[in-house]
Amino acid sequence: SRTDHLGGAARRWDHPFWCLDGQQEPQTPKGDEVNADKLNSDLFARDAGGGSVTRTPNGYRLAIPDGEYRHYRVAQLDDYTKLARKDFPNRPSLSLSLHARASADSISGTWGFGLWNDPFGLSLGFGGNPFRLPALPNAIWFFHASIENYLSFGEKPGNGFLAQAFRSPVFPFGRLARVGLTLPFSQMKARELMGNVVEEDGVRLGTYVTEWHAYRFEWSPKRSVFWVDDEIVLETSVSPRSPLGLVIWIDNQYAAFTPEGKSGFGVLENTEPAWLEIEELSLR
Repeated sequence: SRTDHLGGAARRWDHPFWCLDGQQEPQTPKGDEVNADKLNSDLFARDAGGGSVTRTPNGYRLAIPDGEYRHYRVAQLDDYTKLARKDFPNRPSLSLSLHARASADSISGTWGFGLWNDPFGLSLGFGGNPFRLPALPNAIWFFHASIENYLSFGEKPGNGFLAQAFRSPVFPFGRLARVGLTLPFSQMKARELMGNVVEEDGVRLGTYVTEWHAYRFEWSPKRSVFWVDDEIVLETSVSPRSPLGLVIWIDNQYAAFTPEGKSGFGVLENTEPAWLEIEELSLR
């Protein structure tokens, strides 16, 4: 795996990229692979398993190759690499906006963009992040999860293309994990306990993700609001606990906490290359 620092130190920034024609066919970018001396931002690029982060004329392209399920593949931009969770740079109130499209309607694994507390610390055991003790999730994001995933602790949608918000207290997650997630007879009880302490809200979106769309959310201390193409798709009182880190990614992993009490983590086969393109990225 590899991490490249993209330079700069600002915590609120805009990338002044103009919008591509929404009808344009996907093309192989002619830009350069991202590295530390080409951008003035507070982002880090991470990749593993043949993944890549590339600067395009109007933004970034994050791509992973095809491959078997034995290997973890990821391309990621974030602003928290090498930081302790308590030092993540983002607090409310703020707004994230960007334009995005993906290579296919269904990509094995996950992809998305938003803010989170990196609750699993090591990308569920497959990534190369610095070690962080596990924590309960705090997140606000647009998130695509293939059918193998189930990322809800309650009755909300757990896969598909989602607008989601999670709020959790500081909690001895390690104790719950040891008792609940490792003992099959208690997994359903563990999920019930998680559902009692993790506030969440989310909605499955019918957006055609292979086409360009404008995505935005606003995070304030007492609410989270999501827009797609200037239309509100979710407004909720669930507001994640700060601080959070910006993350934009595509990978081939899955995590499932099903209503039946089954839990699982792993990596999936990609039968073809996959990518996520973003432009007009703004966080302020």
